[in-house]
Amino acid sequence: MICRASVITLSAVVMIPRACKTAKKAVLCMALKKKKLKSNKFISYQLINLLTIMRGKPVPKRKLSPDPKFNSVSIAKLINYIMKDGKKSVAQKLVYGAFSFISEKTKANPLQIFDDALKNVSPNLEVKGRRIGGANYQIPMVVTGDRKLTLAYRWIIEASNKKKGKSMAIKLAEELMSAAKNEGDAVKKREDTHKMAEANKAFAHFG
Repeated sequence: MICRASVITLSAVVMIPRACKTAKKAVLCMALKKKKLKSNKFISYQLINLLTIMRGKPVPKRKLSPDPKFNSVSIAKLINYIMKDGKKSVAQKLVYGAFSFISEKTKANPLQIFDDALKNVSPNLEVKGRRIGGANYQIPMVVTGDRKLTLAYRWIIEASNKKKGKSMAIKLAEELMSAAKNEGDAVKKREDTHKMAEANKAFAHFG
């Protein structure tokens, strides 16, 4: 059984938006400390676990179809990241133009250069800002799964956009070729992120 004060507290917690998972847990823990919930620990922590689960069904992962030319999901992702205003054919033309330029310049397989570039730019660590006790800390985090590739695509495209005086296809091709050789702005961004994570490793316990 749960007392009336507990019901009021719990109903207020349920009204917190689904994104505020940490806030729900904090309010419930505060209620526990103030003894608004019964002392039955099993019931109390079961309620915490139940209410901190996000409401609704998780969003299913959409299966991405490979691109029509190279039959590669990785290139299809690159096309989608470059695409603006739903103009996929324009993005495809740009990416395929970049790959043709790579093939002409290096006389090598552009897919291999693209894979090497992604591998060299994908970070192992990143930093995320968090406010703790009135101060902002840059907390190092391990990068796992699809997040690695997301950052790699983002940094390669950003580095390509920063270049001036050439078409986007050539800028993208040059950045991919540089990244494959462990050079270029995208690789520098990865190294800077690793250095920042290393410099802030004292705050890793906040993660």
